[in-house]
Parts: sequence; structure tokens; C-alpha cells
Amino acid sequence: MLVLGLETSCDETSVAVINNGKIIANKIYTQEVHSQYGGVVPEIASRAHIRKIDRLCAAVLTEYNFTCRDLDLCAVTDSPGLAGALLVGISFALGLHCSTKIPLIGVNHLEGHIASVMLEHPQLSFPFLALVVSGGHTAIYQVEDFGMYRCLGKTIDDAAGEAFDKIGKLLGLPYPAGRDIENLALLHTTKETIDFPVARLSTKGFDFSFSGLKTAVKYFLADHDSQFIEQNKPLICFSFQRAAVDSLVKNICAASEQTGIRRIALVGGVACNRSLRRTLKSIFGDTVFFPSPSLCTDNAAMIAKAGYENFSRGKQRFPVMSPSGSL
Repeated sequence: MLVLGLETSCDETSVAVINNGKIIANKIYTQEVHSQYGGVVPEIASRAHIRKIDRLCAAVLTEYNFTCRDLDLCAVTDSPGLAGALLVGISFALGLHCSTKIPLIGVNHLEGHIASVMLEHPQLSFPFLALVVSGGHTAIYQVEDFGMYRCLGKTIDDAAGEAFDKIGKLLGLPYPAGRDIENLALLHTTKETIDFPVARLSTKGFDFSFSGLKTAVKYFLADHDSQFIEQNKPLICFSFQRAAVDSLVKNICAASEQTGIRRIALVGGVACNRSLRRTLKSIFGDTVFFPSPSLCTDNAAMIAKAGYENFSRGKQRFPVMSPSGSL
């Protein structure tokens, strides 16, 4: 079964084709223009999607000798995301559907991230816990099957990836800042650390909070001159990253203990972070699974995979744009 995937929820335009759940093509165009603004500008993102999506789709089909009529299904991200960006992908998918009568299915972006790990690790069996960590989302889901999710906890303020980007901006690092913070943290070789706080919430479940950590780093930087900050960037990045990782690890471990589920999937853009991967690997060993870095970022292969699995289970729904939609 050939499935075309379309992803335009934020600042990546992506088109993919999978065959019976296996990746054939997965092309991603990242809009680097947003780095000069320190974050994603929705209107610029939407216009870039308009310019790229048809060319990217044509390139994928041409390179792999497919036509639209060879496709059995089109899966498109319809929630959550930037309204204008989602509209471009959904409109393009609707155009394909109307002109070729290809069956069409809407996919939640977070479900796509959860499905991404299954593209490379089909041995991961249900149920498992998914730690979804990205620039816009931080949550833990108990996954019973495709289409069957229970949110055990989520951020009550900033997402983890958003916190990385905001701290990066305070340190004068380019957007997105996650990789630069990680690389600077690796340069810290002493035992010295800064005791930035890790939020411990009294709410039920396993919610996260990163606003306090972000504020603590902001005040720390305000209390020191630019020369100190420049000389101690590795220490600052290491200490911030350690606090962020500790918060994520603490909650997924608590969720695992409460549910009795040891199979863990780490997905989303922050799943690329090597410190987070190493820490979870040291705790869960062979029962923790990560997508490849190219599948951690927003991509259409994960959308195609989620669409394929839901369609195969008879869980088809027509796309309905919902920028704030939850899983």
C-alpha cells in the first residue's frame, strides 16, 4: 500500500512516500529564514509552504517513478500547528483528493511523532510510554495501539524545546538553539555546576513546567557581566541542560513505575539530545527506543505511517484543521 504523507504544521515542508509502512522517500525543506527572527514567523512559514509543497511533491513522485494514481492513500497533518501552515498542507491534500479520488486521512501531528519510532523499530510492542518532547509540545502518553492514547502528563507552560530556544536567545545563540546548547555543554569538563531548579509539581499525573527553569537562568545571566557569561557558556549550558533532562527523566521514570510499563519511546525534536538519550538508555536499557535524528524533526514519513496504520485499522477521518487540537 503506497501512502503519500504531507507535513506543514510549522516551519518544515515535508513530503514522503511509504510502502506498507516502509519509507520509500522522505524529503524535508527547513525554512532557515526564521533564524534571523529568533523564532518562527507564522506568515513567513505559510508563504514558504505555498512555494515549496507542490515542487517537493512533484520531485518525490518523479524521482521514484510514481504518479498520483499509483497512490493508495494520502495522509496530511491537520492538527495541531500554525493555522496558516496547516491550511496549506490540507488544501494541497484536498486538491489531490478531488482531482484523483485518492482516499484522504487527517493525522494529528503528535500521533505522527509517536508513529515515527515504529518506522525503524517495528519490534516495539504495545503498550508503551511515549515521551513526546519538541519545541511546541512536551507530554507523556500511554500508547495502547495506534489511535489509542492516554495523556499521563504534559507541560503546563513552556515546552522543553521552547525553553532551549529561549535560553539560547539569552545566550546569543542562533535559532533553533538546541544543538548549540548541547554542543557547548559537551565542552564543560569540570564537576562545577549551577544549581538551576527542576520543577516539582503538586498536580496529579506527570505534568512538566519549564518556565521556572527559564526564569532562573534569566536572572542568573542578569546578575553576571557579559565577559563572565561568554567565558562560562559551557558551564551555563551544561547546568541548564542537566536541569531540563532531569525533569524529563524524573517524570517518565515515575510514569513507568506507576503503570508498570518499561517500554519507552522518546520522540520529537528534543529526542535528538544525546544527554537525554544516554540517561534514558542507562535506566531502561534495551527497552527504550529512539527514532533517527531525521525522523525526530517534523517530517512527512511519520505522518504517512500514522495515516497508514489508522487506515488499516478502519480508523479513517477526513482532515479537519484544528491548530490547537490535542491527541
